[in-house]
Amino acid sequence: MNSEQRGVTVWFTGLSGAGKTTISREVERELRAAAYRVEVLDGDAVRQNLTRGLGFTKEDRDENIRRIGFVAHLLTRNGVIVLVSAISPYRDVRDEVRQRVGDFIEVYVNAPLEVCEERDGKGLYQKARAGELKGFTGIDDPYEPPLNPDVECRTDQEEPAESAARVLRALRARGYIR
Repeated sequence: MNSEQRGVTVWFTGLSGAGKTTISREVERELRAAAYRVEVLDGDAVRQNLTRGLGFTKEDRDENIRRIGFVAHLLTRNGVIVLVSAISPYRDVRDEVRQRVGDFIEVYVNAPLEVCEERDGKGLYQKARAGELKGFTGIDDPYEPPLNPDVECRTDQEEPAESAARVLRALRARGYIR
């Protein structure tokens, strides 16, 4: 374990299917191999546990992100590297969480909508396009990309390992890891 480790929240945002979870798992693997304390807050897992019962209105989505942000803040201030993988479609609430957490790196996992739809293993985009899933981000609900992300991963142009290396370089450059 790294006793002098500084906590930080690495917030992966992007459309469903962009590669947020894939990249965060790769970063997690590298950090654990180097004996860093790491926690992963994945949007799907959080929805099944911490934010069960919240829907997909803007208000509920904002509350979901605030709750994830609250947990990330607690872990970060206790010296943990927190990897959050959540669509988090609205810029204002992401910025609010960034302000609360302080030690925060925003990673925009950027892939065109068509690419995300091709990767859609759960068939969510297809259901959304057929009108069976209302308020789906990127189809009938907006996604507001970060204006100045700390890191941008173009997952339509690079492999997950390249994206993870980009995130690790940002952590290194800011002094969170060696």
